[in-house]
Amino acid sequence: MAGGDRRDRQHERPNRRIMLVWAALSAIFIAIGLPRLLQGQFPDPDDALRLVQVRDLIAGQGWFDIHQYRIDPPTGTQMHWSRLVDIPLALLIFVLSPVLGQSGAETAALVMVPLLTLGAVLFLIGRLAWRLFDTQVAGFACLCIGLLAPLVFQLQPMRVDHHGWQIVAVAAALWAMAHRSALQGGAIAGLAMAAGLTISIEILPMVALFGAVLFIRWFRDRAARWWLVGYMQALALGLSVIFFLTRGTADLAQYCDAVSPAHLGFFIITAIGTGAIAAAPAMPRPALVAVFGLTGAAGLSFFGLASPKCLITPFASLDPLVHDYWYVHILEGRPFWEQDLSEAVPTLLQLLVAFSATLILWQKSHDWLRSWWGEYAFLIAGSIVMSLLVWRSAAFACVIAAIPLGWLATRLFRILRIEDRLLAKVGAVAATILLLLPATPVRVWDAVSALDEDSAGTPAGIVRSSDCQLQQSARQLKRLENGTIFAPLDIGPVILLDTDHAVIATSHHRAEMAMRDVILAFTSDPVTAQRIIGKRGAAYVALCSDLAEPNLYAQANPGGLAAQLISGENPEWLEPVELDTPDSFRVWRVRN
Repeated sequence: MAGGDRRDRQHERPNRRIMLVWAALSAIFIAIGLPRLLQGQFPDPDDALRLVQVRDLIAGQGWFDIHQYRIDPPTGTQMHWSRLVDIPLALLIFVLSPVLGQSGAETAALVMVPLLTLGAVLFLIGRLAWRLFDTQVAGFACLCIGLLAPLVFQLQPMRVDHHGWQIVAVAAALWAMAHRSALQGGAIAGLAMAAGLTISIEILPMVALFGAVLFIRWFRDRAARWWLVGYMQALALGLSVIFFLTRGTADLAQYCDAVSPAHLGFFIITAIGTGAIAAAPAMPRPALVAVFGLTGAAGLSFFGLASPKCLITPFASLDPLVHDYWYVHILEGRPFWEQDLSEAVPTLLQLLVAFSATLILWQKSHDWLRSWWGEYAFLIAGSIVMSLLVWRSAAFACVIAAIPLGWLATRLFRILRIEDRLLAKVGAVAATILLLLPATPVRVWDAVSALDEDSAGTPAGIVRSSDCQLQQSARQLKRLENGTIFAPLDIGPVILLDTDHAVIATSHHRAEMAMRDVILAFTSDPVTAQRIIGKRGAAYVALCSDLAEPNLYAQANPGGLAAQLISGENPEWLEPVELDTPDSFRVWRVRN
């Protein structure tokens, strides 16, 4: 490797550098997130609902039972989340509760779990960077983890949903690709992807991307075929074992949004086929491609027969109302060009710089190391394409990009240290800022533009911020007799977290019909809304009048229920409930 055989560099201490970076980033993340932590404000509603799920598990809900019974009561809603993510949270809360109490243990877990996830990512990326280069590059690669916005968001305190662990899975697979043993390296990568795929099926394109790299190794050199064999065997075995350990045998239904028997069948068939091809005599490359094509076709045929509806995306069959008022507004699941470009463009710039740096490393390298950087460029390019199509995937691209960015940062700082010419130093400083903090010019422009906006006034209809104090306001609902609250989707998780009330729906598509009823009621006239709310057996209606979701409903129908409630009017069948909350948090009791 570029840094030489690591066995000849045992005097180096990369772990110490990695730990220092982890401590520094952890302190920064905690300091930045402290106000939100003190207020109990989660980065995303899914984080609150994850804690609700863990509480239910600790309180005695069955390990294999992943229903949320307070969503769409009385039957509840089966979540598509994996118990794997619940394990570290539940363990920490269970262990710390006798010492800190339930509330203190939860707060500690909400900080510790994301920072432990951050530590795992830093360790894997730092060790790989050290193996490829040296301790200095390892340190800069780890620092870059803290300067890539999608990673910072997913690894910050209180971000306890599944995305952080998927980033760990990608980092582990990347680290395994440089293992000295083909079979062991492939197996580690396969197990990492099995865990990531179990956590959420959205990582499936990364599973295919790593598999494609290992196929290229085989295609280039038959002796390297054991990489793909180990990967596919471990992937199929890992998925099967984790499935039965976390889902059991009681629920063998086919789901499109989570690993199900049809998915297991596909991976088992392709793993068996891969092993058979590896054991067969050597064949010409066109024949190798053909037999792999047949293996893939066999797996897809089984999958299509077992679960034909899953041949399209899980969201393709969404109710049109849910699609138009919910799905298209989940920006992280939308393509790059639908994002806030002032935030997305700097990240894309960093990814493109990382890709360019990888090409430079590929051009500079020789022999097998040249092949390695060629594969690395393929991984970055593939993950960038994924990010352009689904912006949430940018976190996967960023964790791969950290090492070439770290190498480039090292080169720039070296220029600053040894270069005597002022112009060269200025250029290196500018390049470093654009590399590590590419949003800086955008932030300056935004600050200047904000002055003009303030003088011109805020455009009508745009919700800039909320005075709702949602966490504190939701706790006031505990003063009411327990019942079902008819509320917009995004505030449902906080109501579940801070009270014993139930809600009709949250932003989780398995409760599609309940979501439809919530949207339809808020966008319909009061008479239609009364019928829907009555059918659902709701005792209360609640909303935050200055949040985006109810305002979206109000804009859709100025005469609808949401518009009337936001304007301060309410139909006769709703009785206002006075609570110690801001004016923007409003609650009504449904009159019988």
